[in-house]
Amino acid sequence: MDMLTTISEHNCFGGVQGFFQHDSIEIGLPVKFSVYLPPQATESRVPALLYLAGLTCNEETFTTKAGAQRLASELGLALIAPDTSPRSPALQALPGASDSWDFGIGAGFYIDATQAPWSTNWRMESYLVHELLPLLVQAFPVDGERIGLLGHSMGGHGALTLALKYPGLFKSLSAFAPICAPTQCPWGEKAFTHYLGSDRTSWRGHDATALMHLQSEPPYPHGILIDQGLADKFLTDQLHPDLFDEACAAVNQPLTLRKHTGYDHGYYFIQSFIADHLKHHYRSLAESCTAETSSL
Repeated sequence: MDMLTTISEHNCFGGVQGFFQHDSIEIGLPVKFSVYLPPQATESRVPALLYLAGLTCNEETFTTKAGAQRLASELGLALIAPDTSPRSPALQALPGASDSWDFGIGAGFYIDATQAPWSTNWRMESYLVHELLPLLVQAFPVDGERIGLLGHSMGGHGALTLALKYPGLFKSLSAFAPICAPTQCPWGEKAFTHYLGSDRTSWRGHDATALMHLQSEPPYPHGILIDQGLADKFLTDQLHPDLFDEACAAVNQPLTLRKHTGYDHGYYFIQSFIADHLKHHYRSLAESCTAETSSL
């Protein structure tokens, strides 16, 4: 991995909002991400919230649209937002990618593809878990033992699935309008067919509802928070939060699934409830730190 490059930095609510790029070994391409460091980071390592964005988004979307930095500054919470997908002009020439980059094929879906030609660069799961998080702890004053995971839409799918696959790595979990059962929706079926092949049994390892059904005990005893707008045009065909709710109930996983009349799928919805998510993660990460300290 080549040296980290700073693209830009901006003072923001007493902290610093930065944009960065590095050459990823896992992706095989330059990858961008953003980091907001609250003012407390000048004194000590701070807990961090990793945000996974959705289809059509990149590392700038949450940073510029969610309005999260003000409260993150007060709480002393770092905000990390990676890009959603591998990006290169050459990749858009791959079969099936050019006409549908933002709606299934081309978008990363936060998995490691197993099918050619996608398997070379579409390795978002390994990138996040094995490359980006160690880089963050090495290069920034971030507490690697207190990382929370939040996502929206496709990123909500990524947050739920990665949190269930790596519960020791991520200590808190929430999502906005997540794709909860990608094996049962057009977006997921399209992407998984290309990335993982036609054998649908392999898809279940990337389906939050299926993964929750496999749990022997609640993986997030502090609770999971999901907000869903009822005016979301994707709710019925693509998202299926009630299936995830049923899976959580089956294994006694505490889940707060809030449904909001009149709210759609976009960032005005996220702005409206982002404070609740930051507080949810802050409480869970603080409790995690207290529990670990008391066991020493």
